[in-house]
Amino acid sequence: MTLKERIDTDIKQAMLAKDKARLQALRSIKSQILLAETEKGGTEGISQDTEMKLLSKAAKQRRESADLYAQQGRQDLEQVELAELAVIEQYLPKQLDEGDLRARILEIIQRVGATGPSDMGKVMGVASKELAGQADGRAVSQAVGALLNNTDF
Repeated sequence: MTLKERIDTDIKQAMLAKDKARLQALRSIKSQILLAETEKGGTEGISQDTEMKLLSKAAKQRRESADLYAQQGRQDLEQVELAELAVIEQYLPKQLDEGDLRARILEIIQRVGATGPSDMGKVMGVASKELAGQADGRAVSQAVGALLNNTDF
């Protein structure tokens, strides 16, 4: 079952359950998928990699919005964003914890033969492809920088 089919099924369930918050988040995801499909000009759908990028981007947007609303003291809007984030995260692969992220990046550093901070681009290119959807890009970048500079992150 593709992501789009799962979303459609979950939209129907949310409608039957009258779960407005979940329904809004699911419709938002479906909208982004449909936009990506029409952007390509094809009707065959989008790749799983593209789906994960869309979901990661949507999750990041919700996180940033929730942070902004929290800074502004708008807990009502913050809760809406956090509820949508929780729904989106159900479709993303399990996120790596710090220890697993560090181990995966160390393995990538050894594989590409990186020796210092000047190899950051080389490591980030491989890490961002391999860890897409499993870790936030900012966390990956910080971990790579810290490990290449021989500091803890």
